[in-house]
This record gives sequence, C-alpha cells and structure tokens, in this order.
Amino acid sequence: MDEKRRWLRRIRLVLAGVMFGIVVSGLTAFPLRWEVDGLYAWLLAAPWQWPSLLAWIAHVRDGLHVVYDSYPFLAYGTDWLAFAHLIIAVAFIGPYRDPVRNVWTVDFGMIACLGVIPLALICGPLRGIPFYWRLIDCSFGVVGIMPLLWLRWAIGRLAAVP
Repeated sequence: MDEKRRWLRRIRLVLAGVMFGIVVSGLTAFPLRWEVDGLYAWLLAAPWQWPSLLAWIAHVRDGLHVVYDSYPFLAYGTDWLAFAHLIIAVAFIGPYRDPVRNVWTVDFGMIACLGVIPLALICGPLRGIPFYWRLIDCSFGVVGIMPLLWLRWAIGRLAAVP
C-alpha cells in the first residue's frame, strides 16, 4: 500500500470515530429523562460517594420530570439538539470522501470545540450550573478537539504526498 493510501486510511478511520462520537452524543439527547433517572438511581446506590453530584442530579431529575409532565413541548429543544448533532456528523462525510478538499469541515469542528469552553463558562453560571459540571462540559471541547487537531495535521501530510 502506498503512502497516500495509508494516510487516507488512517484519516478515514479517525473521521469515522469522530462521526461516531458526534452521533452517539446526539442520540443521548433523545432519552434524556430516562438517562437522568438511571444516573440518579445509580448514584443513589452509594449516596455517600458523591453527595454534591447526587444533589445536582436529583435537582436536574426533578426539573426534567416537571418539564416533561407539565410542559413536554420544551423537550422538543433537546430533540433539535440531537438532530443538530446528527447533521454535524453528516458534514464530516465530505472530508471522509475527500479530506484535502474538505479540510474546512475539520476546521469547523475545531472552532465548535473551542466554542464549547466559553459557552459553558459564560452561560453555565447564568443557568445555575455548578462549576464542576461546567468543567465536565468544557472537557467535551478539549477531548473533541484532539482527534481534529490530528486530522488537520494528517490531512496536511496527505496533501504533501506526491
């Protein structure tokens, strides 16, 4: 296998992983109430382990139950969040097919990852999100940008191969 094909294969493998992560992240927004109920039950099994986390998840669970029971149309917002993730994953088909020509999508993904951090740090306090949870949210941007940085570098290497 020549060098160009090896780079293309590696790039596509990492892109598939990125797309999978975005899809899974989006799909988790659909069953939000069920997921939070499950997390609450799991934390409740050992409440002394993470008491502040348990209190926060209980608060979130209570809020979701009130909203879903009384104002279910508000959950439509998380449906659109999930849909947006699925569409963003579709955008990465372009670089999967032709990484050099569609490298801008990787740049877009890196900008989105960087944008997670100010969003969490600015909007989090306005919405009453605990600081440790904002750090968890920031970690999605930090973790997400890592394969994208590698992809940006690897696509540059692919473009340089004659």
